[in-house]
Amino acid sequence: MSVQTAKRRLSPANIEALKGERPIVSLTAYTTPIARLLDPHVDFLLVGDSLGMVLYGLDTTVGVTLDMMIAHGQAVMRGSERSCVVIDLPFGSYQESKEQAFRSAARILKETGCSAVKLEGGAEMAETVDFLVSRGIPVLGHVGLMPQLVNTTGGYRSVGRNEKEVAKIRRDAKAIDDAGAFAIVVEGTVEPVAREITASLRSPTIGIGASPACDGQILVSDDMLGIFNDFKPRFVKHFAELAPAISKAVEDYANEVKARTFPGIEHTFQLKGVR
Repeated sequence: MSVQTAKRRLSPANIEALKGERPIVSLTAYTTPIARLLDPHVDFLLVGDSLGMVLYGLDTTVGVTLDMMIAHGQAVMRGSERSCVVIDLPFGSYQESKEQAFRSAARILKETGCSAVKLEGGAEMAETVDFLVSRGIPVLGHVGLMPQLVNTTGGYRSVGRNEKEVAKIRRDAKAIDDAGAFAIVVEGTVEPVAREITASLRSPTIGIGASPACDGQILVSDDMLGIFNDFKPRFVKHFAELAPAISKAVEDYANEVKARTFPGIEHTFQLKGVR
């Protein structure tokens, strides 16, 4: 990556400064080709541990490793030049201690060249966020529904439906904000609570299944593009329906191969002078 390219990239500070200016646009990216397509249109790309489910067919994000995140982070960096790139710290790479979190985050930044890391957690992770930020590692927080805790929370469900949950989300968001996160993802949180949190924080909120009032929005790109049709969460809008188009293209290819109409002579290499 050239110095000129690095100067063009949006930084975590640029993202933070957008609060109150305009909505922040974000999508997930896991590969170089997709990063190239998304890069001109978004403020930051998140290399999310959702890649475990989207690309690897895992049931949850728990099985994702640090090596997987680094490999895909490198791919996204190669495919982008203006977006701020943020990479998830996967389960087990930061919860043990703030020192473990620093080692994992420092390795991600060094080996990928990305701008920041994301971690899940509320008040219990505030000390870790402060530890990272004070040592030069920008952090994107994540509160509300936290997929890495699916085994202890009983599955994927919206939160903030009772006073106990509301109090926890408020406490978590404030703690991560006070700890210095440059922005905070608010996931799967009932709308009035997400709206209230957004108004109360210094940091911009990035909603996913939260509120239109959030300072920005993020979706899993494959969901937004309609690549998966077997399950559509309430908060997802298909801005395209690529699954049927892909299926039809593959069907046409298979039929032409079987009928020997592809490849045609125009798809082959010929010796010069041979007609």
